[in-house]
Amino acid sequence: MIRIAIFGFGAVGQGVAEILMQRERIERWIGRYEVVAVADSRGSLCSEDGISLKEAIEVKKRGSLPEGKSVMEIIESMDFDVAIEATPTNIETGEPGLSHIRACLNKGSHVITSNKGPLVVAYKELAELAKKKNVKLAFEATVGGAMPLIKLAKRDLAGNEIISIKGILNGTCNYILSRMEQERLSYQQILAEAKELKIVEANASYDVEGIDSAAKLVILANAVMEMDATFNDVEIVGITSITPEAFEIAMEKGYTIRLIAEASRDGLRVSPRLLPLHHPLAVRGTLNAVLIQTDLAREVFVIGRGAGKIETASAIISDLVDIYGNDRTN
Repeated sequence: MIRIAIFGFGAVGQGVAEILMQRERIERWIGRYEVVAVADSRGSLCSEDGISLKEAIEVKKRGSLPEGKSVMEIIESMDFDVAIEATPTNIETGEPGLSHIRACLNKGSHVITSNKGPLVVAYKELAELAKKKNVKLAFEATVGGAMPLIKLAKRDLAGNEIISIKGILNGTCNYILSRMEQERLSYQQILAEAKELKIVEANASYDVEGIDSAAKLVILANAVMEMDATFNDVEIVGITSITPEAFEIAMEKGYTIRLIAEASRDGLRVSPRLLPLHHPLAVRGTLNAVLIQTDLAREVFVIGRGAGKIETASAIISDLVDIYGNDRTN
């Protein structure tokens, strides 16, 4: 029996819970499981015998989880095999997720996270701690949503040297730029439209100033290219100064503009770039796309939905299956 705890019960945490409610489907992959705790910043539901995820979602939708044990109290007092850490991202300190992940790894629990902050702040420390404790730290959901970038690079391209990673890692910016390309509307007009569609972070600068893309790029550089990069190592230029006129000029010459994040041995950079109109990275809408340059497989291209409740939850479930599915097969 696999015992699961979910920390963070916003859109992503609830998305994971909704998938885990499809018990017959998931048990085919990982065997029997129970969710023994669900917690957010205000409350929790816990039971050693397992809780009702349907009830947890219904309670959360009415407000917040009932007052109960904090996340750290759950970690200290309850027995679970794997923690799903889906609290909000803080790329400055990594908290509270960083403390949650440290504590779970130290007690010998696997951790699956969608939280970029702890990995931006302390990837090397957490990776070494997981190795020392002989548990898994899985984080496919931190980069590219449903796109299997981490597993692809670390497992399926094993034996290759990753020369560079270049791509679109923020669906909001891609939506804004591709709409500007098509409609020739101003940045401010499309940003307002994106806000109405609720595809922008509460603090829009996190998206449009390139901060989100840079955080994801640091995770990729460290996890996939074995660099020791920090957020401050990334040269960042956002999209706020892009104009419809810039698209006019670019398209007359057969180009478009996209916010490209790139990691190579020469450094890390996030900035608007000119791309040929038929370039594989010139995708539209909220899609993400990444081009991985290797020495043996050459170029490998991945495209997919980079954000969204179910897409991110899908990546978390993928990590869960990756940890326990092999045990079941063996």
